[in-house]
Amino acid sequence: MNVFRFFLTSLMVCCLTCRTQADLNLYVKADAGPGGDGSQAKPFRQIEQARDAIRRSRQNGQLKVGAGATVHIQPGVYQITKSLEFNKTDSGTAEAPIVFRATHQGQTLIQGGVSLDPASFQPVTDAAILKRLPASARDKVRVCDLSSIAAGSFAELKRSYRGVPVGPWLYVNGAPMTLARWPNAAADHGGWASFSKVVDKGLPDPKAEDPEQRKLHPGAFIFDDPRPARWNLKDGVWLLGYWTHDWSDEVIRIADYDAKQKTIRLAAPHNYGIMGGTWGSKSRRFFALNVLEELDAPGEWYLDRRQKQLYFYPEQNQQATSIVLATLTQPLLKLQDTQHVRFENLNLEYGHSEGVSLKNTTGIELAGCVVANLASGGISVNGKQNTIRSCDLYHLGTRGIALYGGDRKQLTRADNRAINNHIHHYGLFQRTYAPGIYANGCGQIVQNNCIHDAPHNAVLYGGNENLFERNEIYRVVMETGDSGAFYTGRDWTSQGNILRHNFIHHLGGGDAEHVNTMGVYLDDCDSGDRVEGNVFYQTGRAIMIGGGRDNPILNNLILDCPIGLHVDSRGMTWKQWNNPNEPSWQLEKKAEAMNYQSPPWSERYPHLAKIMQDSPREPLYNPILRNVFVDCSKEVAHLDGNVKKLLDKFDMENNLAVNTRGTSRGIAMTNDLKGFTNLSGTPDKPIPLGLTENSQGKWELHQDPSLLTKEIGFEPIPFDKIGLYLDDYRRKLPE
Repeated sequence: MNVFRFFLTSLMVCCLTCRTQADLNLYVKADAGPGGDGSQAKPFRQIEQARDAIRRSRQNGQLKVGAGATVHIQPGVYQITKSLEFNKTDSGTAEAPIVFRATHQGQTLIQGGVSLDPASFQPVTDAAILKRLPASARDKVRVCDLSSIAAGSFAELKRSYRGVPVGPWLYVNGAPMTLARWPNAAADHGGWASFSKVVDKGLPDPKAEDPEQRKLHPGAFIFDDPRPARWNLKDGVWLLGYWTHDWSDEVIRIADYDAKQKTIRLAAPHNYGIMGGTWGSKSRRFFALNVLEELDAPGEWYLDRRQKQLYFYPEQNQQATSIVLATLTQPLLKLQDTQHVRFENLNLEYGHSEGVSLKNTTGIELAGCVVANLASGGISVNGKQNTIRSCDLYHLGTRGIALYGGDRKQLTRADNRAINNHIHHYGLFQRTYAPGIYANGCGQIVQNNCIHDAPHNAVLYGGNENLFERNEIYRVVMETGDSGAFYTGRDWTSQGNILRHNFIHHLGGGDAEHVNTMGVYLDDCDSGDRVEGNVFYQTGRAIMIGGGRDNPILNNLILDCPIGLHVDSRGMTWKQWNNPNEPSWQLEKKAEAMNYQSPPWSERYPHLAKIMQDSPREPLYNPILRNVFVDCSKEVAHLDGNVKKLLDKFDMENNLAVNTRGTSRGIAMTNDLKGFTNLSGTPDKPIPLGLTENSQGKWELHQDPSLLTKEIGFEPIPFDKIGLYLDDYRRKLPE
């Protein structure tokens, strides 16, 4: 028996030794000498050298089929001038992946920009420039001559754009700087100027004599402030504005300014016109950018693109340890048709495009990486079974993570995963519809992410069978209106999506009169979403069903929200419903494109299969069960007139409206609404439902199971499982 055990032990050691010898280990060090061979003694200098060495090993048979490879990347800055690309030949297997691993987390930087020496920034001596600078800033602004750094010319900003501006962009000490603007970001009114009188909306006027006025054209408005008179419009001044809607931002150049008439005329039209009519604030807002005359605050910068002079107002009490001009207009990391490659603990930063692009990939994983300081999005995933795990994404011009893949028509899942990621301070350039996470296709999985600090959506989604679970979301939709933390809309076919056990809190207020900031927003007849077991705290409207069907609202806890639930019947009243002249509203046509009356759709979504014979304009099959509404200040449930007439068709039962302290003012109750029970406490004996913040700043949920189970059969929410968690890659939680 001892001999047999010795034989087994020897065999296992032999197998492990053979496997270790079969696998390939390569080493990379940023300051390595020339002529490295990838060994630990003579490492490569660039990551692509290791990639190419693995390719050669495959070709010459050194790296056998079924063997993996690991590239150990030492701390340092790896500046790249083109994408670090991987293709089919770089693939591993599920059992033996190819791994690119930083040896020290947070110390290996792949950078798509040029590092500038702080000593190259000198006081401004050009008299013409000094005259244009504000007097208070003349001795503080510094200039760097980029002539020897940047080959060729810098492109000019377009007349109008939405999203990413023409590069480059300046980053100092790991954060994006602000292109010189007015009002300053930290100024009164949130850094916005406003107007309420329009001279020309810019919308087509079919009766106009001038042919240009009969089509979409640049608009003009009254601005009762002399500030624009000090700007040099010939050099170009642009305005980022919410010109009509609080969900549509665009940057448009100023064409001219008439000081006598106090009129600003824009150089390009806006699709919705200027003050073309909106649901929200009557005044419109903007800020001016790329204005040398407004370079007056620490952190602001301006680039003279013709003379290649970079002007910067540094923080006076802070040493600039890192100054990077992001120039690369390609993704830092690009994979196509690649399988089973893993990237661990890398920092991918400072590019004027997106960070990571995965196309038609399988089994790719990014774990413990930082993807930050980028003009576009963080990570784009298109394929199947790819995973973004425990990564930090921030300082992004547009979105955080985008997940695509799967076959909607066949309802085949992609199973791409975004898990345990911290996504914040995104949407810096594109202020709307640039979410923390975007999911479409079929079968994306979004779990335990923390998303915060953004002007618009946290999660924007469409498609089928997507799961959004245990995510924490806060301080989003901070400057926009008619929007939601979770948002989807205008589609009958986005069925089978589940929003479960998420914590959504402290959203932007939006327009107070309309309460137009939502926790979950199922817009414009969107159908087929299950909203279950979520906690909403201090949102505008917690849950909004905008005319759609088949949206179960189950076992949610709504705390201290002005309006708890909104259900309307816009499908019955809006003329554009299913209108062939309104492409985005062609709900039936979108369903026909999915063969919705045939398997697998007809089997998976039976109500949808027969919708056209089942009062399609009515918001039916929206069960509202076992929800708890606590201290709603305006309305527990806002139901429009048509919905109230349809309540006999609604499955609405076992919901609870709670006034925790019995307050007579400022707390709404349901007034005998079907399916609701009212429950009031007193100041002496308050009902123990709500949230408190402990000494560590962590939220604790009070959900009395005995009370809620007894009243309505409420199932306790696993609140302690929501949000980020510690693992091998995330070793501490953000404060």
